[in-house]
Amino acid sequence: MAKTNFQSLDEYIAACPQDSQAYLREIRKLIRALVPKAKEKISYQIACFELNGRNLIHFAGWKKHVSLYPVPAGDEAFESEISKYVDGKGTVKFPLDEPLPIKLIERVIKLHLAVNKKQAKGESK
Repeated sequence: MAKTNFQSLDEYIAACPQDSQAYLREIRKLIRALVPKAKEKISYQIACFELNGRNLIHFAGWKKHVSLYPVPAGDEAFESEISKYVDGKGTVKFPLDEPLPIKLIERVIKLHLAVNKKQAKGESK
């Protein structure tokens, strides 16, 4: 993907490798359902949702996987469940040759949402 300066998530997803686009649309739909007030935007030249003036979650499409950024902190069970997808610092990669782990992605979104709400409350004091 050589293009940059995307103006919308639709434009970004369309520019991603064909094989990753369905997963990206699925992740986008999931975030919209769980966080209806979040705003779509492009940040760091990838798809992002923002809530309370802060980036909530980033996601990107690649040739062999889709990624979520950053990896949220969770309990031991969550850490264990997500560990097989963690790659490097702050990146979760879901291979395109496996079904998308929807329930796990929901937990990632909810953990980010909890942190976002805490930060928003801290700022409103």
